[in-house]
This record gives sequence, C-alpha cells and structure tokens, in this order.
Amino acid sequence: MQRILLIGSPGAGKTTLGKQLSQQLDLPLIHLDRIFWRGNWQQAPKEEFDHALQKELEKPRWIIDGNYIRTLAHRLSYCDTVIWLDFSTPICLWGVIKRLFQNLGKARDDMGGECVEKLDRERLEFFRYVATFNKKYRGMMGEQLKRSGATVIHLKKRWQIKRMLADLNQI
Repeated sequence: MQRILLIGSPGAGKTTLGKQLSQQLDLPLIHLDRIFWRGNWQQAPKEEFDHALQKELEKPRWIIDGNYIRTLAHRLSYCDTVIWLDFSTPICLWGVIKRLFQNLGKARDDMGGECVEKLDRERLEFFRYVATFNKKYRGMMGEQLKRSGATVIHLKKRWQIKRMLADLNQI
C-alpha cells in the first residue's frame, strides 16, 4: 500500500481516515480540495487542477483524499489500493452537517485558499448533492473499481474503519 485512493460520498469521513492512515503508514496525504479550491470558494481552472493532480499522481507514495468523479478513472490508473467508504446517505448527510457546524466561520485545513465554512445557498446546494450522491454515482464508481485492477477495500459501516486500522497495526 504505497498509493491509496480514499473515495466515497462527501461526509463519509475520507479526510479523517486519510489523516489516520497518513500517520499510521507514514505516507504523504494529498487533499484534492486543497488543489481544487481557491480563496472564497473559487474553483481552480480545470487545466490547472489537472496539472497539479498529475504532479501528485506521479509521486511514488501517497494517500489521495477526495472524489472529483471526473478524474476517478485517471487516478485509479495510478493507485495500488482504493478504500471506498460506501456509507448510507443519512450517515453522509450527518457528516457534512456536523462538519459545517464544527467549522462554521473557519477555514478547514484540508481546503485550498481561505474557504470559510458558512451556511448559505451554496452549502444548501451541497447538501442536495450529498443527498443524491449515492443514487447518481455509486453504481458508476463500483464499475470503475471492478475494472481498475487495484485492491479495493470496500467499507460499508463505520466500525469497519476501526477494524481496518487495527488490522494495519498488526502488520
């Protein structure tokens, strides 16, 4: 496990798991949100994002946390392991709501630029995105994972994360 992708719906816990794995496995952690977002929730241009992502993918060791469905097939071609946090929509909605209120008025360290968490129209649209994520993307993600050739660790319950981390400690 030298190149690990963490994927799943927003709110599933990819960033939290990424931080834990980074410490446990001594692998650098790359947050796609840091590459994608500029100050005040402005998106990086597609070409700039793709170039920065490619530079990270070419490194020999990493954990990449984030979805960005458009680039999933490309990222899969570089990884050796995928950890898919495939949790229910209510669990993920709770995760993003909890994260919003824990960080309200602050910029998170896993985000690019100064993206201050606030409850506004964009956040409400984001909640709608999370509410429909599994319906729109779960099947497509599963198909891409089957074709990828990577080792896939498919976790459907939060307790499975703790077991996986404990098992890694035994190695």
